[in-house]
Amino acid sequence: MRLVRGLGLALTVAAAAAFLGAHYGAPAMLFALLIGMAFNFLVDDPAIRPGVDFAASVCLRLGVALLGVRLSWADFQALGPVPVIGVVSLVAVTILAGIALARLMGRGARLGMLTAGSVAICGASAALALASVLPRDGRLERDTLFTVVAVTTLSTIAMVAYPLLFALLDATDAQTGMLIGATIHDVAQVVGAGYSVSQEAGDAAVMIKLMRVALLPVVLVAVMVAFSRGTEGGGTVGLPWFLVAFVALAAVNSFGAIPAPVASVAETASRILLITAIAALGIKTALKQMTDLGAGYIVLIVAETALLLAMAIVAVKLFIV
Repeated sequence: MRLVRGLGLALTVAAAAAFLGAHYGAPAMLFALLIGMAFNFLVDDPAIRPGVDFAASVCLRLGVALLGVRLSWADFQALGPVPVIGVVSLVAVTILAGIALARLMGRGARLGMLTAGSVAICGASAALALASVLPRDGRLERDTLFTVVAVTTLSTIAMVAYPLLFALLDATDAQTGMLIGATIHDVAQVVGAGYSVSQEAGDAAVMIKLMRVALLPVVLVAVMVAFSRGTEGGGTVGLPWFLVAFVALAAVNSFGAIPAPVASVAETASRILLITAIAALGIKTALKQMTDLGAGYIVLIVAETALLLAMAIVAVKLFIV
């Protein structure tokens, strides 16, 4: 019963965000953040805090685990080796460059990993997953909230601007789809941008985007290994249950063992859980915390986004006919 009020608040905010997102065609996760922040004054209420903390942690992990039903090995086989190598290279270089840039700016490797991983893989979902395995400190929740806001906003801008940009570059529909899938952060905006061009572009965009999502568990394991010395007590980090569940669901789905109706329900549940988790993060964060971050945070994530875009354009123009 101690969780009911706080969890109910987070679910109510999530429901409002989902309604507004569907009604206005805007990102529900961004609405969840903004509405949640408006209720920050309630977070110190002892009747509210436990449920909000539960939503920000347990709902987050469940939502990330259920992302595994999106993946199937058969979907990627038709693409051939070149896009696979290209996606892996883009993700790796973006993450390494983001960490290096963050250190150069004096922001620390953790923020670089959080922002670059979100840009390179799957936006807000990746930010939440990475935040759940990074060593916790007093800045992690604030940095996570900023990252979710930034990648969601940039994804929305990209959904409109990137198809126009790729048309100016004389990209074919197949090339445009691959570029959209390789560069836009959030899955929903990839779908919107890809199918606004053509069916061919949309299909290619989704395939490439799912390849980026498929790298999420690999990156999470790498992060746990790389940052294990920074955890409390200096011990190693165990493999989290939600990561095991993510990989297991993806493996089962690769054999076609998950019926389509079940997969659809799981994807919907994942989205609800992730929006609820973001709403809870918003409730836990005051607007002043965001304004105190400074321009350096914005420069960092915009630079990572620009780097990914530039590398993808060069790669597709050179290697994809």
